[in-house]
Amino acid sequence: MPVTSQLLRGLPRAKVLASGLLPCPQHQPQFAAAVSRPAARPPCHMWRSVQPSRSYQTTSGLHSYILTPPQVNSILKANEYSFKVPEFDGKNVSSVMGFESNQLPANAPIEDRRSAATCLQTRGMLFGVFDGHAGCACAQALSERLFYYIAVSLLPHDTLCELEAAVENGRALSPILQWHKHPNDYFSREAQTLYFNSLRTYWQELIDLTSPGEVPDTREALLNAFKRLDNDISLEAQVGDPNAFLHYWVLRVAFSGATACVAHVDGSDLFIANAGDARAVLGVQEEDGSFSAHTLSNDHCAQNDDEVARIRREHPPSERKTVIRQDRLLGLLMPFRAFGDVKFKWSIELQKRVLESGPDQLHENEHTKFIPPNYHTPPYLTAEPEITHHKLRPQDRFMVIGSDGLWETLHRQEVVRIVGEYLTGVHQRQPLTVGGYKVTLGQMQGLLEERKARVSSAFEDQNSATHLMRHAVGNNEFGTVDHERLSKMLSLPEELARMYRDDITIIITQFNPHVIGTQRPDGQS
Repeated sequence: MPVTSQLLRGLPRAKVLASGLLPCPQHQPQFAAAVSRPAARPPCHMWRSVQPSRSYQTTSGLHSYILTPPQVNSILKANEYSFKVPEFDGKNVSSVMGFESNQLPANAPIEDRRSAATCLQTRGMLFGVFDGHAGCACAQALSERLFYYIAVSLLPHDTLCELEAAVENGRALSPILQWHKHPNDYFSREAQTLYFNSLRTYWQELIDLTSPGEVPDTREALLNAFKRLDNDISLEAQVGDPNAFLHYWVLRVAFSGATACVAHVDGSDLFIANAGDARAVLGVQEEDGSFSAHTLSNDHCAQNDDEVARIRREHPPSERKTVIRQDRLLGLLMPFRAFGDVKFKWSIELQKRVLESGPDQLHENEHTKFIPPNYHTPPYLTAEPEITHHKLRPQDRFMVIGSDGLWETLHRQEVVRIVGEYLTGVHQRQPLTVGGYKVTLGQMQGLLEERKARVSSAFEDQNSATHLMRHAVGNNEFGTVDHERLSKMLSLPEELARMYRDDITIIITQFNPHVIGTQRPDGQS
């Protein structure tokens, strides 16, 4: 068995995927103009449109597309996945009980990706959500590669030496990750050798930089993995590949982009590495049984004052008014940190040189040749993550990692309440509020009956991520799931769906309070 296949064993072969989760089409334009949509906050990963937006009829013309409840369930459950951590002697000795995930496309194909894996040669589990823009290529690459870079970064010096010696001598390698993938999650089989060679170069450099007996720091390992993979994506695009398909692929990865929010859980230690606008939130159960939200990551957008100040510090005062315009980087890109997106990182000369030597497909796309305005002192964009650490407590019951498509529709406190009530089966009855709406007594009675029905049918979903997604898409102004609204949102034609919602990706990780309680030092709060 080739060495590459041994190390990356467990990766499913590429296959034809379910509708909405197809691999990126080989000739899909990477920088298609974005069309704005009615929303409280425009999605942070969108490029500003350079073309006039089209006008559409109101959704009242879509009544003929109302789906039945079984059809709605079929769509919502198509990409759900769940994993329960195995027990030993009837006990779960891990701080993670399991996780559930799901995806709902708005783009065709979906530009979000998700990953989950167990580290086999070190301890801990990894969870990640990757939100792509200008195509799905970069998010696809991250979903396959980033966890390997993190796992290698976490290996002690001696294990790295054993790994390299095995490759040198052609010996069998033990896999370093156990993947937990939905059967439809796609892997780029054609790029496996390229990815392995870049990963091997990285661990060879780590061997030179570390000492025998040295154990890596988790925070530093996450930081190095993010930065190194983004650097490799850039270098691979500059060097190209003799294989025409791979040459085109590495350029697509580099010229598209993706944000990343990754969690590493090892015992009671929870690390979050975030670059962009996906978000991680902790569900904390209070003494009265209710749930409160504890934010684990910060969005890297214009709404983050620290992030705005950082970018302005990195560029001359003469660019103060142009580096961020209309809440976008150079007036174009909403996330201020991302992988790929070399149009915001390379010099103009390098961009032109790479594109001139690239395949004809890139020349056919005007956006790849487009230089951002006021482009004077690159790089403007970084993939360096902001890393936070949280010591898990018994009351920390679950974690939600979601792409911004989730957080645009639901507040984090509402997300935690919905998930907490689903997992515990305990529903906190709050006073029914109707905002500024005028309702009759008959309407109020109907709302109360809806709420009662919702409680009794809460377990029609067997997956917490699916249940949360149902609320994210179907909630009405009163905070209840409206089947008619849900049906209409799920039956919108492809050209309309992206105007009303974004791709949604959710991973919900449930923690084991009994194990966490025994792992915490006495007296630690």
